[in-house]
Amino acid sequence: MGVAGPAGPVMDRDEVDRALARLGAEHEAIETSLLALQDHAGRRLLEGAELTGLTAERWTATEASITLLWAYFDAYTDALHSARRVRSRRRWSSREDLVELTELLRGAGVTVAGSATATANAPTLMAGSGKLSERFTLADLVDRMNELYASSLDMVVAADAVWSALPARIDLLAAELQRTRRLAHSVGVRPGEHPAGDDLERITRSLTALRAEVISDPLAHWVPAPGSSAPGGGRPDTTTYDRQARALEDVRREIDAVLTVRQDAEQRLVRLRDLLSRADRTLAEARSARGEVLAKIAASEVPAVSGPPTVLQEQLATAAEYRRHAQWHRLSPLLESLEQKAEEELLRARESLTAVTAPLAVRAELRGRLDAYRAKVSRHGLAEDPLLVERYDAARRMLWSAPCDLRVAEQAVLRYQHTAADLLNPRVPDEDRGGTP
Repeated sequence: MGVAGPAGPVMDRDEVDRALARLGAEHEAIETSLLALQDHAGRRLLEGAELTGLTAERWTATEASITLLWAYFDAYTDALHSARRVRSRRRWSSREDLVELTELLRGAGVTVAGSATATANAPTLMAGSGKLSERFTLADLVDRMNELYASSLDMVVAADAVWSALPARIDLLAAELQRTRRLAHSVGVRPGEHPAGDDLERITRSLTALRAEVISDPLAHWVPAPGSSAPGGGRPDTTTYDRQARALEDVRREIDAVLTVRQDAEQRLVRLRDLLSRADRTLAEARSARGEVLAKIAASEVPAVSGPPTVLQEQLATAAEYRRHAQWHRLSPLLESLEQKAEEELLRARESLTAVTAPLAVRAELRGRLDAYRAKVSRHGLAEDPLLVERYDAARRMLWSAPCDLRVAEQAVLRYQHTAADLLNPRVPDEDRGGTP
């Protein structure tokens, strides 16, 4: 070290040689990075694209940054060559050489001139300073180049990542969309006639708009990684794409359901006709049974039996028409509705038959109970008991005559049961039971 000058203490020969070696390595690394940036596919695409929105704004600044980068690199190269020339004058540099080298290597002697457009557009650099040139030390110049390179590469890598990921996926989804549209048309799913057809039109418009936006403004679909300082840290934003993919999948499922209807429509129509026919027969049986109940059972409320609903038959005829004309998209929801209604109609008919025939079931139960008790007393040799015979005959006449009053008949059966129980289990007086009175 010698006496301090404007650039600080004068460097010795070893310090100069080490600094030149370090700066030479930095020069080579920076040149390699700049050439790689120049040849980057994303940068070439950005140069040729018609950009809009955020990407257009960022690319204007990035182009200015790249222009300044090369200006800085040229100034850095010239300064390094100048220092090498001074060092190569003599094997053992003189005091004057070392002072000059110290100024070149450590002093703010590197002047960079830039165009007004470049300096105005480049971020965080000379914009707003009112200067068309600036002086740097070599270390400051390297820091500036690193800053410009990182921001430029970040923008280029982000745009290239979006272009590499989204357009191809959108094109694949669009191809699948076209196949789905053709299949939809084959089964009658068309815009204005079926909701799925309207959905296909909406998805088509959304994908077309999305692709155009991705091509012209890729950075609008880029999500930077939080806290990441690495160039290109982040991922393409696939939110809109994913939403349209899910919508198309929903439409595909709807069309699959329509295709399933086309395949088994006749079988389902046959089953529907059978269900409605069984419901009609059950209702007819209920109406016939109601007449029998009214004739045979007295003092009993018998519910009315409604006729078969004609609307279901009309809808069934409409479903058959849809099948004949291959209107599968209309047949599908109609069949689902009819199947549910037909099941409900058959259940209603069965419940109606059960409700109507309930008095006959009660009479049958009373008859069975009366005969069961008579058989029981016969096994015990009490069938000819006068009281039992009298009460049996009274109950039997009520149950086997028409009209039958169920309430009176039930009381007669109960009297016979009680009489039979008393004879089968006679009460023993207290004095005959043994033990102490």
